[in-house]
Amino acid sequence: MPPITVDQTKPTPADTQLKGLIFNIQKFSLNDGPGIRTVVFFKGCPLRCAWCANPESQSGLPETMQAETRSQPKTVGTYQTVDEVMATILEDLPFYEESGGGVTLSGGEVLFQPKFAIALAKAIKAHGIHLACETTGFAQPAIFEEFMAYVDLMYYDCKQWDTAQHKVGTGLGNELVLANLKLAVAAKQNLCVRIPVIPGFNYSDTDAQHFAQLFNQLGINDVELLPFHQFGLKKYADLHRKYALADVKQLQTADLLSFQRILVQQGITAKINGW
Repeated sequence: MPPITVDQTKPTPADTQLKGLIFNIQKFSLNDGPGIRTVVFFKGCPLRCAWCANPESQSGLPETMQAETRSQPKTVGTYQTVDEVMATILEDLPFYEESGGGVTLSGGEVLFQPKFAIALAKAIKAHGIHLACETTGFAQPAIFEEFMAYVDLMYYDCKQWDTAQHKVGTGLGNELVLANLKLAVAAKQNLCVRIPVIPGFNYSDTDAQHFAQLFNQLGINDVELLPFHQFGLKKYADLHRKYALADVKQLQTADLLSFQRILVQQGITAKINGW
């Protein structure tokens, strides 16, 4: 299913007054898709990944963070209309056009707020802007397909091949994740499949072998490996939450070479996206 081409001479069909809960809009990003991008971070996620680097994104409600170095708490999450988000996005339209960039919708999980995500996607495409998203794929298939039709590039996390282990690490099984991944492949969606490689969760050679089997079954030839890091460590303290992986050592590029080699041996091109 190719991205929908919108007639820009007509008003967008999106409900521009619909509100979504946004916790950050990051401008001039160079790491979330091609060119210069604006990244819109949606608040709320159905998963509770033990290693989550953005714990402030998990709750579907506004909340506060209190850093030791800041006297006043910071509110995380504000309700904004599609028009309000678009006003910020359009400020940098010349940069998108010059660099081949655009907008990336991230989270949390974008499809935790499906009506707002689809309305915003429609509005972005009505302006001819390249649209990427970062997703866990955890959504009802009908919603996923409708949203996917507007997306030019989809970064898709595949965290586990085994549903029982997926539930251990994220709180939920991976049935919907794999079902929607199959839909994306069948629709010939422009996909970048990513594995966040986490010690004690999906880091073994056996895991790599099973991932390779899964991707070969799905017809996925290229993946990105994301080594575990501790960039979100301080956020847990600011939220007054316990972080289960606080004492787990970060992975370096060299730590993923065996994992990468197993995938390559099974015909999967695997890039290590170091930090």
